Amino acid sequence: MTSSHKVGVVVIGRNEGDRLIRSLESVADGTRPVVYVDSGSTDGSCEAARDRGVTVINLDLSIPFTAARARNAGFERLCELHPDVAYVQFIDGDCEVVAGWLEAAAATLDQHPDVVAVCGWRRERYPDRSPYNRICDVEWRLGPVGVTTQFGGDVMIRATAFAAVGGYDSSVIAAEDDELSVRLRQASGSILRIDQNSTLHDANIHRLAQWWQRAKRCGYAYAQVSSIHGAPPEQKFKQEIRRAWLWGVIAPLGAIVLSPFTFGLSLIVLGRYPLTAIRTMIGTHKRGFSWNESMVWGVSCGVSVIPEAFGVIKFVRDCLFHKQHEIIEYKGAQPAAIKSIQATGR
Repeated sequence: MTSSHKVGVVVIGRNEGDRLIRSLESVADGTRPVVYVDSGSTDGSCEAARDRGVTVINLDLSIPFTAARARNAGFERLCELHPDVAYVQFIDGDCEVVAGWLEAAAATLDQHPDVVAVCGWRRERYPDRSPYNRICDVEWRLGPVGVTTQFGGDVMIRATAFAAVGGYDSSVIAAEDDELSVRLRQASGSILRIDQNSTLHDANIHRLAQWWQRAKRCGYAYAQVSSIHGAPPEQKFKQEIRRAWLWGVIAPLGAIVLSPFTFGLSLIVLGRYPLTAIRTMIGTHKRGFSWNESMVWGVSCGVSVIPEAFGVIKFVRDCLFHKQHEIIEYKGAQPAAIKSIQATGR
């Protein structure tokens, strides 16, 4: 058996509903081992997974959930049950694997022994249902093809390389993939993005409050991962944190506080936000994105620094008061899963 056939899959989720069913059915075809790790679902997710022949792990409810912790648990069980697995595909329960991706990623690892992780293009399933979904669809496609420095949650990794660095850091609540990417590269491994769609993602973001929470979580992740890998030579997310403090806190507050003393002239500083949005919009369009895509992405980049700053501040406060790092949720459960299970008779 060639190594390209020794692929295992780890799926993680919590109350993903029909999204999980699509995710499982994209990988659980009986030709490869699949492990599903559940973080306290109440929508029938575990039953749906078992009915599809998938090994299920229920995480201990007394310990805070993180995607990193779930992926580690899935990897350990996968290797315990199938020690010959060479490559592991990680996916979230709101993603489904595109046909042909697993074969293409495994073939890439077969052909490049120095490459330890392979990613492709994630795409949104419903980019036209909301501007927030469209923002995600643009975000997923901004990385370069070829050797890259990081990957997302839908990545195929060599099992030996993953084990050698100790897997994910379970304490990291978001951007855990960025954190792991650093350690894999430091262990002399290369990360490769190939020009192929890998997964369909269902962001399901329809409200401004959800976008805000997602951006806030991003800021928290910047701060947490930078606290681990912020020193030279990596200086991971140092620039993003400086930007959050300057344009998310200091500049807007300073402009408002000083406005009575400057006859309002200090408010000119706030022009930075629309200017950033316009500059980003034009640059994104030049990269081949449509004007609709470029516009929503530009606006998001122009103002996201403010909720990101809230995330950075929350991380600092949690550290000062020795609070446990906990995930910041922005999506709700999808109760349709139980209906889907009943409708299929499973």
